[in-house]
Amino acid sequence: MSPPLFWAESVPAPGAEVTLSGPEGRHAVTVARLGVGERILVGDGAGSVGGCEIREITAKDTLVATVHDLSFEARPTPQVTLVQALPKSERSELAVDLATEAGVDVIVPWQALRCVSRWTGKADKGVGKWRAAASAAAKQSRRPWIPEVTDLATTIDVRARCADVVAAGGVVAVLHEEAAQPLAHLPLADACEILLVVGPEGGLDGGEVADLTALGAQSVVLGPEVLRTSTAAAVALGAIGVLTRRWTR
Repeated sequence: MSPPLFWAESVPAPGAEVTLSGPEGRHAVTVARLGVGERILVGDGAGSVGGCEIREITAKDTLVATVHDLSFEARPTPQVTLVQALPKSERSELAVDLATEAGVDVIVPWQALRCVSRWTGKADKGVGKWRAAASAAAKQSRRPWIPEVTDLATTIDVRARCADVVAAGGVVAVLHEEAAQPLAHLPLADACEILLVVGPEGGLDGGEVADLTALGAQSVVLGPEVLRTSTAAAVALGAIGVLTRRWTR
């Protein structure tokens, strides 16, 4: 098993020391019960990861480690952005967790027409929870990059993002259970960017689908099963990983 990963603001050069404190240090020292001499990974969430050895435990929430090696991993290409309609509260952060583990690069929370969950007046709180879930999932899955979670998007915002991706030569895939075209039929391997749109539990409104397809998006189906909104993105990302060069390393 690879060493556990923890986040720091920056990772110094080999030979230098890095200090983990606060929540990350507490997780390492008190929860994981790591000790002097054990190996850990320390990343900045932006591609840099250092292989480290714990040198000293200075408090219940603080440790000092020596960096032995440092690597940088670029983001996989093509970039995948997920526009995720807000799931019901009990499954909201699960959608972020699964998409992060599956490799998503950017997550756009979307207040779609049929969303049961409403973030009116509490968008900052909801976005904060999604960002925390993305950070935790990236750490658990040993990802060098923490996905960006944007502010809450309106349908107007989603239309604009869709138009920009299409204009740049990217692919916009709208997952829809009534679509006739499989995701695998899209020119994903040659795309410079992929925008994945996932609707809420009640499904996408017909007007939303029509608006996005009029802008160049393509309505697609993943397979014969109807997936929950919280799992659809992760399944699609797995398919995209195989159908593109994202998982070739």
